[in-house]
Amino acid sequence: MVAINQNHIPRLPLPIRCFNGAGKIFNTVGIKPVNLSPTQLMAEAQSRSGLSDFGDDYFRQPFNLLMQSMEEEAGLTWLGRIIARGEILKNLQNRLKLVDAFKKNPALADQPVHKPMLIVGLPRTGTSIMHELMAQDPENRVPMTWEVEHPFPAPETATFKTDPRIAAVEKNLSGVDKLMPEFKKMHPMGAEFPQECVVFTGLDFASVIFDTQYRLPTYQRWLDQADLSQVYKNHRRFLQFLQSKTEVKQWVLKTPGHLWVMDQLMAEYPDANIIQTHRDPIRVLTSVSSLIATLRSMASDQVDIREVAAHQAELLSDALNRAMATRAAGKVPDDQVIDVHFKDFMQDPVAMMDRIYQHFGRTLSDQAAANMQQFLAANPSDKHGRHSYSFADTGLDLATERQRFGAYQSHFDIASEAV
Repeated sequence: MVAINQNHIPRLPLPIRCFNGAGKIFNTVGIKPVNLSPTQLMAEAQSRSGLSDFGDDYFRQPFNLLMQSMEEEAGLTWLGRIIARGEILKNLQNRLKLVDAFKKNPALADQPVHKPMLIVGLPRTGTSIMHELMAQDPENRVPMTWEVEHPFPAPETATFKTDPRIAAVEKNLSGVDKLMPEFKKMHPMGAEFPQECVVFTGLDFASVIFDTQYRLPTYQRWLDQADLSQVYKNHRRFLQFLQSKTEVKQWVLKTPGHLWVMDQLMAEYPDANIIQTHRDPIRVLTSVSSLIATLRSMASDQVDIREVAAHQAELLSDALNRAMATRAAGKVPDDQVIDVHFKDFMQDPVAMMDRIYQHFGRTLSDQAAANMQQFLAANPSDKHGRHSYSFADTGLDLATERQRFGAYQSHFDIASEAV
């Protein structure tokens, strides 16, 4: 793959580019400056945590495939290898600690996860702001970034707003902002922002988060066909642990990753309430391709937005087709799902929240509605500036892509937007 310097893929600061250049010199003489061996990573995670039991062996196949793709296909720079190694070690250690927590306290598995509300929809369809608004209602419990990144020990009600892990995560995220200030224009991050379920499933190394961050075609092909039943059982276990020392009335969760396997999601959570968000898929494809290209550029200097877009067109259409098939088969009861169009939601977000609550037999309190309005006023969409992107950057043919997504647009009556 040829490195491409495109207008909409930001360059890293000069010192980082020089650092990565030194890594290339090592590569030319056959030296990998950062070890990504699966065996070595697992041993180090065990040493750091003082634990040895990784639990069910299900994770080993995706983990090994992931590391193979990282090594052979991701085009990682020296910094990229450092970032990947740190993330993988964190996931391995969190997996060890989660297994240990349930071994020490088997009663955790008896905790109910009652009627979780799950926001599913393609990225860039309003799912993040919807999740953030849901977090303003004290009746809801959303997984916060800080507790998902560093869940051990279990968060507690008394220190939920003052836990020192909050400051630690904020410090790490400020480093990302310095490396890539453009990214927060697309997807603001914060320790006390809601986090997606893709981080939970990362502990099983069966998550769309990895292909979002790195170029991993072999790994992603496995994930496309994988049975994630065991992953969803562990998804529940993660929630049970997080709620063990905090009060939970209603979990509200979010990730596009559920779209591919809504049948398996519903098998694990048959009482779940589903919010599926909708927007012109071509507009989504254009924005997602830009976001992923930007994100991957932090770990690789071989990012081609045209390749990203071609891959995303296939992935996103597959997700929508699978979700439509699952719903057509009656695996998501009508009274447990509501469809929300991006345009309607953004026209009056709080009014849409009220409609969603009513659909699921809940009442949006005046206080929660006021909290939501305050959040919207304090966090306008252009708070960090606007990110520009264009369909022309993708190198795709508009007519071909309209045809690809035609059945989905027709089924949900989704108007085409200007691209």
